[in-house]
Amino acid sequence: MARFVLGADRHQVTLLPDRLDDYVSEDNPVRVVDLFVDELDLAALGFAGVRPAATGRPGYHPATLLKLYLYGYLNQVSSSRRLEREAGRNVELMWLTGRLAPDFKTIADFRRDNGPAIQAACRQFVVLCRQLGLLAGGVVALDGSRFKAVNARDRNFTPAAVRRRIEQVEASIARYLAALDTADRQEDEIARVRKVRVAERLDALRTRMRELQAMERLVEAAPDRQISLTDPDARAMATSGKGTGMVGYNVQAVVDAEHHLIVAHAVTNVRHDRNQLAHMSRQGQAATGHEALSVLADRGYFSGEEILACERVGIAVTLPKPLTSGAKAEGRFGKQDFVYEPEADAYRCPAGERLSYRYTNVEGGLTLRRYWTTACQGCAIKARCTPAKERRVTRWEHEAVLEAVQRRLDEYPHAMRTRRQTVEHVFGTLKGWMGAPHFRMRRLKNVATEMSLQVLAYNLKRVIAILGTGPLLTALRA
Repeated sequence: MARFVLGADRHQVTLLPDRLDDYVSEDNPVRVVDLFVDELDLAALGFAGVRPAATGRPGYHPATLLKLYLYGYLNQVSSSRRLEREAGRNVELMWLTGRLAPDFKTIADFRRDNGPAIQAACRQFVVLCRQLGLLAGGVVALDGSRFKAVNARDRNFTPAAVRRRIEQVEASIARYLAALDTADRQEDEIARVRKVRVAERLDALRTRMRELQAMERLVEAAPDRQISLTDPDARAMATSGKGTGMVGYNVQAVVDAEHHLIVAHAVTNVRHDRNQLAHMSRQGQAATGHEALSVLADRGYFSGEEILACERVGIAVTLPKPLTSGAKAEGRFGKQDFVYEPEADAYRCPAGERLSYRYTNVEGGLTLRRYWTTACQGCAIKARCTPAKERRVTRWEHEAVLEAVQRRLDEYPHAMRTRRQTVEHVFGTLKGWMGAPHFRMRRLKNVATEMSLQVLAYNLKRVIAILGTGPLLTALRA
């Protein structure tokens, strides 16, 4: 009797070979991929047939390549070369593609040439989630995160970076010139060899200096005063840690607060989030179908104009205001210590005095109303209020919208915790799937396609976890 479990003899001839379908269980996620792609109207989404080769050989059907990519991203395989290898050895992929094994160039060209269609397929799955009732909560969280591009920091140039590198080269030249002077005062053979080596290094540094000076002129002439050599669309992105900045893209995501599904996303190379609130919130509103959508965001999105744009389309935004008050930082009263009295159109200061309306002016396209009182000179707590002659308060014409945002935050003190729990783990999961390089493609339009595949794979895996493979297959067939 054998002491171990024995496997089948690999040389055994079988009369009736096993079917590929026997190796794929009924609850295997690959069946969801197969049925989801089969149910898509690929022509309506904009997929084009893969171009036939010069010999006239027929091309692969777009459904085959889309299934290949979706399976790959579900299993953290995004490289076209790795997908080519997997198609020839992975039994699930053999079942999915009908034993077709496209070469890596065909696979890569499909992703590059069908970007808008792939993004439309991602949106179509969100529509399916909405039909399944998975987006019924009416509350979403919005956030942005920086993803690394295929561009090293040394190959990204900003005015500050160029100046810093020029200073480093100048310091190196000075150091080598001092070493050259030292070598000139010595007569031995070692000194002569060192002198030759130092001279060669000085020539290289002077060449580098000329290159940096030329790059400085190019950077100054660039529209946003920044140049990336490997991926021209990538931009330097600031991060929270000192010295941990990266060259990459800013990925925006709107995530459902109940099931943590990504209902809308976008990729941009703008380094801040201030202009993204209204645009992304409207995308979330359209995707979920909730006219009165509640959006949770952090203070990086705070912008009066963006909040007003959301309010006008029925979106209720909840986010904290940035702490930018210079008076508060210096220990004096801030604007929040002055209470607005709408009946009198005046502010009540901490000392109980009324700041009356004085005049209106326009700054930066905003209509601002100015308030102050003449009682400041004799005020006992003036030193805690202002060093000027009187304390002046400015009110935007749509300040009531911002006050409503603050009231919502006061009524829902755990809003920011809910936002963090909803959206931040999504970015952590995606970055873990994508690995250290994050993106593999270059240029903004290609990176957006790559992100859509990641989001589609993430949502698909989430729905399988929520509903199960069997119920999801039933829903797809329906």
